[in-house]
Amino acid sequence: MTPRIIGSDLFARNDRGRLLSRIATVFPHDNVLVTLPGIHATHRGAYLDLLDEERQAGGLGPLTPEERTVRWRKAVDLIVDEDAVLIRPDPDDMPLAFAADEVLQKIVPKPRIRFLNVLNPSVRNAVKRRGECWRITPLPRSTGEMKQMIRDSRLGIGGRDIYYYSKAAGTHWLTCQEFAQLATLDDDDLRKHLVEIQRYCACWNNQGTREVDFFLAEPSFRAEWAAFDFAEMAPVALRAAHDTLKGEFSSSVCPELRQDDVENAEWRWRMFAVLVPHGEDVASEEEMLGLGAEFYMQVEWLPGGRIEEGELILDPVLDEIRRAGGHIRPTTVDYSQARGLLFNLVREYGDLEYVNLGRISASMARRPSPGGRRGVYVVEMKRRDSAEEILKIIRMQKWGVREHLDEGKPLLEATLNSEEYTEYVLDRRLACRQLGMNLPVQVVTRKVSETYSGKQKRYWTTRIWSPYFERDYIRGLATDMVPPSRFQDSEFAMRFAALLGRAAAPNIIVGRQSRGGIVIFDNGDEVLIEDEHGLPADILVADHTGAFVAFDADIHQLAAVYAAPVNRRVAHVTNPSEFADAYVGACLGNFARIQREYRDRRRAFDSLFADRPRDEAGSLAYRWERVLRRLDEANLNTLEAAIRKNLARP
Repeated sequence: MTPRIIGSDLFARNDRGRLLSRIATVFPHDNVLVTLPGIHATHRGAYLDLLDEERQAGGLGPLTPEERTVRWRKAVDLIVDEDAVLIRPDPDDMPLAFAADEVLQKIVPKPRIRFLNVLNPSVRNAVKRRGECWRITPLPRSTGEMKQMIRDSRLGIGGRDIYYYSKAAGTHWLTCQEFAQLATLDDDDLRKHLVEIQRYCACWNNQGTREVDFFLAEPSFRAEWAAFDFAEMAPVALRAAHDTLKGEFSSSVCPELRQDDVENAEWRWRMFAVLVPHGEDVASEEEMLGLGAEFYMQVEWLPGGRIEEGELILDPVLDEIRRAGGHIRPTTVDYSQARGLLFNLVREYGDLEYVNLGRISASMARRPSPGGRRGVYVVEMKRRDSAEEILKIIRMQKWGVREHLDEGKPLLEATLNSEEYTEYVLDRRLACRQLGMNLPVQVVTRKVSETYSGKQKRYWTTRIWSPYFERDYIRGLATDMVPPSRFQDSEFAMRFAALLGRAAAPNIIVGRQSRGGIVIFDNGDEVLIEDEHGLPADILVADHTGAFVAFDADIHQLAAVYAAPVNRRVAHVTNPSEFADAYVGACLGNFARIQREYRDRRRAFDSLFADRPRDEAGSLAYRWERVLRRLDEANLNTLEAAIRKNLARP
């Protein structure tokens, strides 16, 4: 049944195109929605008063204090954005939030309903168990998005939009500048706003925070308001009172922060901190998921489904997406592809409690993006009989059937080329492991079906199968993301240098490089694993992209570039010379070990890809042959001289 609305429609606008109300309150158990001007507390009071009037008209007595309290607490706060309704859940009563969601879905499409309190673990855990991480309102991912969030937070209560509203905490923040500008109002409007501020700065909301508070002001400033009776003041006295409070407010805020300026980095960060409060009871997204900090706010969670009694219940929004032709909002996500990935996971793991699938919205590696497909997904799931969550990374194969079709190839040739490329990637991985690269233990190859809609119109609607690679998430930090301050600890720095130097050796040997000739190392794929004391314990290579590209280059010239990892950190370590020696020594030591192993077991290496096609145009078998010959002929002294010649002087 359609909910009863007290006030205007949720997205009703005035003649200037602005929303009539940005605040709404839903009473799920009564199927009632309140959209009147005001705040959530006045919504609750207005509905309960109306309920009393209707009861009395029907010959019933008013609600008892206990009944009013129960209904008051069973209401849920909503914030209305331009194209979405945001539910602010009580972390201690998530079933009530989901009941509010059910009411809203009767009048608002599900994709336009989101949950706030993104950083609260109780909220996130409850939502992700439903397979709906995609419905948690994301925080800004960039400075530009942060600025826009601050601009969009402007809100009024009963008058002008003079406040910056925290959707998470429910506090209306009044700045020094906005308060000072009230002096431009006429007497009646000035009085109305001063009465409003005085009233609500003394009120607490359901989140346990003040309805109105003063941005950056000293706590003592709030006490100054009790001395004034704005409702009864003569106009001259009213303006004098405002002028006094304006001076007090201004003096309690440092001069450089008295103006509202999103371009001022300090003002912007301070405002962001109060709009998105980080208390002791919340954790960051990557901490809750176990993801590294480089993934922070880079995951776009996708609609999927929840699992009840072993049965997959697809999110109804997927049907809306299908009917809308693939997507219902601007996105880079292919939802049919995501659905196929979800199906594969549920079919493979028959005992899942929940699964959430997200797309990495930007490349984590600091390297040029080559052609081909770049889809990367993160999977968060849990088996019913396990206490631990499973994290997986899925990477779509760069050159699949779709990409080859887009090159103009016939379907059969495109399919065969895709299979050949899968074999090439897996063979290349084996070759890297054979030459000492520290890669994840297991990578699984899967396929997902898609409907082709690319450049060749004759194949439109043809079903194709696209390969992807799935591996466990490596719990660590990309080496290029390690904060410079960590290197001030000499033990950390020396261990890190030795591990990174050791990782550099196989990278030099396999000639890992982009098609544009840029060496790929220490720019996002090498992941630092720390021990229980926070000290470097290992470095894993998460992705071996670019291996064997520089298969025919002079290895001594390649080595010269490997001074860069030292040069980037030399200003942050306490002993630059020892740091450089540890790196170079570990690199040459591991290089010598790999070279010795090849010479001792030459036949095992030489015959590894003997059954693969040998093409001097660049097949892996030919590249392997050239790389092994280069390894055998390499001179350690020349390698060391090439690296040290390019080291920056401390």
